Parts: sequence; C-alpha cells; structure tokens
Amino acid sequence: MDFNVKKLASDAGVFFSRAMQFTEEKLGQAEKTELDAHFENLLARADCTKNWTEKILRQTEVLLQPNPSARVEEFLYEKLDRKVPSRVTNGELLAQYMTEAANDFGPGTPYGKTLIKVGETQRRLGAAERDFIHSASINFLTPLRNFLEGDWRTISKERRILQNRRLDLDACKARLKKAKAAEAKAAAEHELRLTQTEFDRQAEVTRLLLEGISSTHVNHLRCLHEFVESQTNYYAQCYQYMLDLQKQLGRFSGTFVGNAESTSPPPAAASPPAVAATLPAVPTIPVVPTIVGVPNSVAESVLNPNEVKPPASGTRKARVLYDYEAADSTELALLADEMITVYSLPGMDPDWLIGERGNQKGKVPVTYLELLS
Repeated sequence: MDFNVKKLASDAGVFFSRAMQFTEEKLGQAEKTELDAHFENLLARADCTKNWTEKILRQTEVLLQPNPSARVEEFLYEKLDRKVPSRVTNGELLAQYMTEAANDFGPGTPYGKTLIKVGETQRRLGAAERDFIHSASINFLTPLRNFLEGDWRTISKERRILQNRRLDLDACKARLKKAKAAEAKAAAEHELRLTQTEFDRQAEVTRLLLEGISSTHVNHLRCLHEFVESQTNYYAQCYQYMLDLQKQLGRFSGTFVGNAESTSPPPAAASPPAVAATLPAVPTIPVVPTIVGVPNSVAESVLNPNEVKPPASGTRKARVLYDYEAADSTELALLADEMITVYSLPGMDPDWLIGERGNQKGKVPVTYLELLS
C-alpha cells in the first residue's frame, strides 16, 4: 500500500510538472524544444493522410450503402464481431416486385412478358451490385479501416508519449536554470541527461513510425487500383445487361404494342394530347405508299423488306450508335458509327425502320440510330 501511495504521488508530481510546463509555453513564459523541420514535415504528412483517409472511407461507405440506417446496423455488427446478415439489393427487390406483378397481370400478356424480361435484368443488376460491394469492402474499405484502427492508433500513442517526454525535458531545463546551489545543479544536470536520452529514444521510435506512412501510401495505391478494377467490371456488367435488354425489347417490340387480346386497330379519330403541341418538332421518316389490297395492320408481317423499293425522294440518313446483330434475314446487321439510309413502311412498328447499306436492306431498331436532318 505504501508503494502504491508513493507511486501515485510520483505520478501526480510528474503530471503537475508537465501541466505547468505546457501552460507556461502557451503563455510564452517558458522555452519549448522544437523538432527539426523533417520531423515536422513527417507529422504534417501523417495528419494529412489520416484526415483524408477518414473522409475517403466515409464517403466510399456512403457510395456503397446510401442508407444510413443500414450503415449503422453494419457498424454495430462489426463492433460486436458478428457476421452482417445478407441484405437484398434494391435491384433484386425491384425484380421481385416486377415478377409478382407479371404473374398477376398474366405472364403471357405483352406487359407481363416485358415485366419478366426487365425484372430478370434488374435481378442480374442487383447481383452484380452485391458482388461489387463485397469486392470493394474487402479490397478497399478494409485496408483503409485497418490503417485508422491499427497503424494510426499506434502512431498517435507514440506521439503522445513523445509530447510527454518533451515536456519533461523542457521542465528539467527550466529547473536547471533556476538551480543555485552546486548540489541542486548537479542533480538537475543528471536528470536532464536522463530525460534527454528518453526524449531522443522516443523521437527515433516516432520517426520510424511516421516514415512508414510512405508504405501506407503504396498499399493504399494498390487497393485503389483494385477498387477501380472492381468498379470498372461492375459498370461493364451493368452496361452489357442493359444492352442485352435493349436488344430484346427492340427485337420483340412489335409483340408488345397494344393489347394482345384486342385485334381491332385503334380508332381513326384518336388524336395526340394537346401537350404535344408544346414539344419541339421532330423530323418525320418518309413512308412508302400503301400497297393496294394489303391492310396497314398486317403489311409488316406480309411484306419482305428486301422486296420493297424505297420512296423516290425523302429518304433520310442515319448514323448507327451501337453494333446490332441481326436476328433473322429480315433484319440488317449494324456497325457503330456507320451511315445508312432509312425510311418507313406503312403499318410498321414505330420502333423499327427499313435500313439500306449498298445492296443490303433490312429492318433496323430506331433506338440504335441517330437520325440526321
């Protein structure tokens, strides 16, 4: 018990001495041992690394999980050292709703078929998002978090120890200046040598840790490359999925127009909404004159595009936006950035045109074209 009291008194004395030295330094009444410029640069670089790493980590977490409640839940599971439960992505949830809606509306109806196709694509997008989040968390977030919770805590601890050693050193220097008697000076000089040694040793330990920030930058650079690679693969997958969906909807769009159970054409008196008058004028596509004896509603299914001649005048040029692979002999395969001539047939689905390239002719989807005036 006596030993503990003495140690407590000694610690209290050291704490009081450091507090006095710190206060006098702030008031400009005591000298302060300055660190060399290189050491100060290392400290500033470490602080900068810590601050930006925290910001990048937090914002990446927001990017991967925009829901703050879900982020809090994941944080709690992590602190409790428990596995985070699997969570359905927004894309997968949307796919589920679309599939259920298709079953209610009838999977054989045009709307139901389209819901099923779009829902399947949303499910694939959701799965791709899940894989991307998992990859980014392991390859990017975890190394950043390990630095803040591991290396940086060690650096901060050693910096606090160095600060205490410096306060002890400066306090000894102040006592040496105030010492008058020879014995007091000798004791102060001996204490100064000990504190100087401790300070130098701690400064070297802290310096080595601070210089290790360069290795941290190299590690984070590698992790950043892996994050970009994961993000690139994710967006490439999403683009491919949407491109496939666009081709499916464009290829079979003729079956999705109107109600499959209704075979009568729309009323001839139907007119576009009045709001259409406020929209900018859109160039029209020349239409081949109606062939006598063939109703417009079935002209597309009866006519072979290769057997129809283009109108004498009024055809338009179009630039191809994306590559398109023909589904059958009635369609024209396209290459991105090429120029073709286009026009429309009577009764054709408005999402399709007849395209010509030299001696080749066939149907092409409008969504793959940029119509030129």
